[in-house]
Amino acid sequence: MTETRVARRAPADKHDARRNELAESALRTLGELGYARASLREIANNSEFSHGVVHYYFQDKLELIVYCVRYYKAQCVTRYDSVVDDATTPDGLLDAFAAKLVETLRDEAPMHRLWYDLRTQSMFEDGLREAVTLIDSTLEEMIWRVVSRYAELAGRSVALTPAAAYGVLDGLFQQALLAHQTGDPAAARRVLDDLVVQVHALMPLMLAA
Repeated sequence: MTETRVARRAPADKHDARRNELAESALRTLGELGYARASLREIANNSEFSHGVVHYYFQDKLELIVYCVRYYKAQCVTRYDSVVDDATTPDGLLDAFAAKLVETLRDEAPMHRLWYDLRTQSMFEDGLREAVTLIDSTLEEMIWRVVSRYAELAGRSVALTPAAAYGVLDGLFQQALLAHQTGDPAAARRVLDDLVVQVHALMPLMLAA
């Protein structure tokens, strides 16, 4: 019976694996072109998959993009688990958290640009709203784990709500992302350095006196 269940699951597992492969391939194009300029054909042309294959696994561009962003963010949020689990001091947590923000901004800027693009588009595109709201709540929970662990290590309580804490740090990250896109390497390095400084300055302000 176990073998039967495994055999029955195999086609679905294979289907999901192929969708993940398509998502990883499509994210590169989506990150460069953004939501409005990327079509299924354009995505296929910039990947190793044909337009027919992409269309077989995803009905339209909206379905593909929602899947891609969910796939990426599901991996992204787990990267901060070590920040929470390994920290033993407030300053150590701030150092690790700031370093992780810098790393993801520097190495994965196109993906973050796509995310902010989609979040704006969701105000006008009903098909995006549910997925964006779900992803946003996941990111809020991720930030809250970091902030509440920081408060615990500092022996204080958090003065902000989870939504407010997320809004502050997300706004800071988005500003840094925008400033990082200057094309000037020296300016980009300054932006990353400033992000570290601002994280260390803002986090203590989130704690109650």
